[in-house]
Amino acid sequence: MSEENVPEVNVTPDVEETPKIETPIVAEETVEPVVDLGSLSLAELSDMFDRLSQDENRMKRYKEAEAIKSAFYKRLSKEKAEAGLGTKVDEPSSREDVIEEVAQVQPAEVKDNPFEAMETAFKGVYANYKRERAEYNKQQDAQREDNFVKKQAVIEDLKTLVEKQEDISSTFPAFRELQNRWREIGPVPATKFRDLNDTYQFYVEKFYDMVKINRDLRDLDFKKNLEAKEEFCQAAERLAENENVVEAFRELQKLHEQWKEFGPVAKEFRDSIWDRFKAATAVINKKYQAYFEGQKEKQQENLEEKAKLCEQVEAIAEKEVKSSNEWNQLSSEIEEIQKKWRTIGFATKKENQKIYDRFRAACDKFFARKREYYSQFKDSMNENMDKKMALIEKAEALKDSKEWKKTTEALIELQKQWKEIGAVPRKKSEQLWKRFRAACDAFFTERDKNSKPENDYYGNLKAKRALIDEINAYESKGAEADQEAAREFAEKWRAIGFVPYKEKENVQKAYSEAFQAKFPDFSTRRPRTEGRGAGASRKPLSEKDRLVQEYNKLQQDIVTYENNIGFFSASKNSEPLIKQMQERIEAAKVELKELEAKILKAQESEEEK
Repeated sequence: MSEENVPEVNVTPDVEETPKIETPIVAEETVEPVVDLGSLSLAELSDMFDRLSQDENRMKRYKEAEAIKSAFYKRLSKEKAEAGLGTKVDEPSSREDVIEEVAQVQPAEVKDNPFEAMETAFKGVYANYKRERAEYNKQQDAQREDNFVKKQAVIEDLKTLVEKQEDISSTFPAFRELQNRWREIGPVPATKFRDLNDTYQFYVEKFYDMVKINRDLRDLDFKKNLEAKEEFCQAAERLAENENVVEAFRELQKLHEQWKEFGPVAKEFRDSIWDRFKAATAVINKKYQAYFEGQKEKQQENLEEKAKLCEQVEAIAEKEVKSSNEWNQLSSEIEEIQKKWRTIGFATKKENQKIYDRFRAACDKFFARKREYYSQFKDSMNENMDKKMALIEKAEALKDSKEWKKTTEALIELQKQWKEIGAVPRKKSEQLWKRFRAACDAFFTERDKNSKPENDYYGNLKAKRALIDEINAYESKGAEADQEAAREFAEKWRAIGFVPYKEKENVQKAYSEAFQAKFPDFSTRRPRTEGRGAGASRKPLSEKDRLVQEYNKLQQDIVTYENNIGFFSASKNSEPLIKQMQERIEAAKVELKELEAKILKAQESEEEK
């Protein structure tokens, strides 16, 4: 039934028309909105309501307005809860509630609460719409009551006209005028429509039966009614071809109401014209019924598909997760499931909210566990920050020391401890490191300036660079000679003293690369004598041992990358860094597989020997 309280579409012919064949009744169902309001943000819902409140048909779209309002407050409650700003937000039940809540919001509250301004603006727009809607309904109700009074007056005039039984030449024009007045009057209250219409049709029929109507005038009236009803048939037949079955059904409803307003046609056309109109009605009704049957089947399929997604998320939410890398991987899986969920249409009306609540609960459970994990992770990082602050304070206390050897050893020990401490909050990491390094640099720079001849750091740097050039220039002279040369180079390197602090890492890296390139099978570590004399020769690493060392180092690198991802995840705008770490992890895993194959091959070679 429409807002103007129009009766059912499926109607019987006019009271005089026979036979009275009723069209099968198909109850209209509520059509689900095309847009999934639950997937829209607060800003999108607010904009949608603004557009609706400015639409010229906004008064007839009140159900859509209420749906948007409900979705807005559900979203607001959820986001407030997630932000820790409060519990569930109650929707205003009336325009007065909206105005009162808007008036109570203080400027300071809006400033402290980012949701308050949006909620206040929405309440204001909604209050205006409710006020306008209430006024509109009041006017419509008053107009219907006024129409009812007017139609009662028409019936009274018609009754008087019937009872006079005057000559047709004087009564028929008056009768036609009453019919025109009846049609021009708008709708009446739904509860009063049927009785009012039946009474009107009764006196119309009585007029034709009791008054001796002039045959020519009666035939002319029949002809005009026939022409009008033929147009209704054509309109209904066009609607039967409309692909939008819901729109066609609603327009057909209007045609049936207009059909009732016209009187009978000539007896020989009564059955045929009604059968034609009924046939077009049946086509639309059938399509309408089929449409909703198809909707029900599709909704059932959607329900089953959504239930499967719920099971997937529930299984993920129950998993035992031990690393940040795994949390991020599972988060990505859930995000993909959520994307798939949004592509699936509505479930059955009875189950749609239930299945959504189930899905939302599973997602919330997972992300609540993830937040708890990172909350503990954050506590750990804060502890690490305290530890590093303690090292910074020690380094800063030593930076002005003149006890070069003792302080050097102390700072080197502090640096070792620094590396062993885990991650700290990203915002503080760089700041802490710069402060720690500044203290160390200050001491070592001053130490280098005041070095004694026996501690010629820059001379040592020059000597080590010369040795690196010598290694790079070395040409292989056979396995035995290469091993001897490697030992000599290693002894020379160890014999050279310290270099300036700032150059230590660079020169050590250059030496390791050069040595590895020329002597890949030689270990640069001091040999374990195991009971032998200090001058005992060391046994070079085998190819298998060297590969195993590389494999272990690569595994440690992967652990470091994964820890970095967990650290980055705790901060915003870290997606590029996380992506970079993930790429390094994947590359390292590929290299691990290659090393596994090489180790296996090296082991087979040793067994053959």
